[in-house]
Amino acid sequence: MSAEEKVKGPASYFPSIEKKYGKPIQHWVDLIQHNKGLKHMEIVSKLKTEHEMGHGHANAIVAYALAADKK
Repeated sequence: MSAEEKVKGPASYFPSIEKKYGKPIQHWVDLIQHNKGLKHMEIVSKLKTEHEMGHGHANAIVAYALAADKK
């Protein structure tokens, strides 16, 4: 990928999420899949309270995982 093809949207947070929380993105996606009966912001809140994840990171992961379900 060239510098001109920068990752945009929720995936742009992935490198910093993996670095900060020490787990691969798939770990978080799997966790969200186990909670997909909840609403978007309910899952965000759960990640924030149970895993001490920041709001932006939690929101990005949830948006990505739920959008992938719709494909």
